[in-house]
Amino acid sequence: MKREEDVFEGMKEAFLKGDKEEAVRLAKLSLDMGVNPLDSIDRGLTPGIQQVGKLWEEGEYFLPQLVIAAECMKAALKVLEPALNQKGEKKKGVGRVVIGTAEGDIHDIGKTLVATMLSANGFEIIDLGADVPINQMVNRAIEEKADLICISALLTTTMLGQKRLIELLQEKGIRHRFKVMVGGAPVSQQWAKDIEADAYGENVIEAVTEAKRLVGA
Repeated sequence: MKREEDVFEGMKEAFLKGDKEEAVRLAKLSLDMGVNPLDSIDRGLTPGIQQVGKLWEEGEYFLPQLVIAAECMKAALKVLEPALNQKGEKKKGVGRVVIGTAEGDIHDIGKTLVATMLSANGFEIIDLGADVPINQMVNRAIEEKADLICISALLTTTMLGQKRLIELLQEKGIRHRFKVMVGGAPVSQQWAKDIEADAYGENVIEAVTEAKRLVGA
C-alpha cells in the first residue's frame, strides 16, 4: 500500500502533468487510506497548484496548463470536501473572499483561476460566478463578513461595474469594512487608482500577492 507521502507527491505530479483523472484517483485513495482530508489539501493539492503557479510566473507554463491545473484542483477538492464536512473540519483561512465577474460579463476563466489560487494559498472563497449584479456581490460580502471583494471585468463596458461596486459601498457607509481588488484585461493600475480600489491584480500571481497584503497575511 502506498504511504501518505507517496500519495501527496503523486497529487503534486498530477497537477504538474494536468492529469485530472489521476488527481481524483489519488484524492479517493487518500480517503480510502484514512488520510485526514485536510492533510491531503495542505500537503498534496496546495503545493501542487502553487508549483504550477510558480512555473507559470517563470514563463515555463502557459495559460492552458494553469487552466488545466485549476480543473485538477476543483475536481480533487470535490472528492475531499464531503469528508471534510462529515468530520466537521474546516481549513483555516487567512481571509474570506467574495469573488465574481461584473454584471453583463460572462467571462470567468481568469476569475476562476484567481479564486483557485487564492484558495490554494489559504483564503476561504465564496465564488459567485460570472455576470454578478453589484447589489448581490455587496449583499453577499455583508452576509459572509468578507475581508476582501474581488471583481473581475473582461470588457470595457463591464469594468464600470467595478466603479459602481465601490460607489455602492460608499453609499451604504460600509466602504471601510471591505478591501476591494479589481482585475481583468481592460483594467489597469491607473483605473484602480481612479476608482479608489484597494488593489489591482494584473495576473493570477499578483492577485494572490496583493490579497495577502490586503489582509496582512
